[in-house]
Amino acid sequence: MSEFSVMSSGGDRAASLSDERLIGQIASGDRLAMRALFARHQVKVYRFVLRIVNDAALAEDVVSETFFDVWQHAGRYEGRSSVSTWLLGIARHRALDAARRRPTEPLDSAAAQNAIDPARDPEAELGHKDTNAVLRGALAALSREHAEIIDLVYYQEKSVRDVAEILVIPENTVKTRMFYARKRLAALVAAHGIERAAA
Repeated sequence: MSEFSVMSSGGDRAASLSDERLIGQIASGDRLAMRALFARHQVKVYRFVLRIVNDAALAEDVVSETFFDVWQHAGRYEGRSSVSTWLLGIARHRALDAARRRPTEPLDSAAAQNAIDPARDPEAELGHKDTNAVLRGALAALSREHAEIIDLVYYQEKSVRDVAEILVIPENTVKTRMFYARKRLAALVAAHGIERAAA
């Protein structure tokens, strides 16, 4: 992962390119383009993976594997979905494989809810935790399938079509899971005296 994590001054040009252009350049072996793509997406990919594997070190390994796959197979990107959707699909596949290799540990999203976003400073993170403790607890109480849907729609800002592609399920199944996930989340939050959950 560290190979892609440091941007050089020459990376400024790559950082301003669209994801699709970066993938094209990565397919040609452009390391600066790879570093720019990694810098742009690694936090969201890490957070998504952490919800699945519930282990920070394993999540870092999965992120590394995901971006290594991108480096090796960028030429296979066909542009049928956004690059971020393609990345999350690769990451989910890798994360589920990693989780299956650890069958003795439960898949629980509690640790993911408490993960510190490296983009926030510690003081801001503390304030964020105070104001969202109830919501975090409610999210942690959701099933993995429902938490995954909430994460993709609200945090990753993916469309129903994108979520269906990432999860490899029909769009109607996404809509059904989203309905029940929101209903369950609203009930959990309401139980703590807050009227609305995810809109």
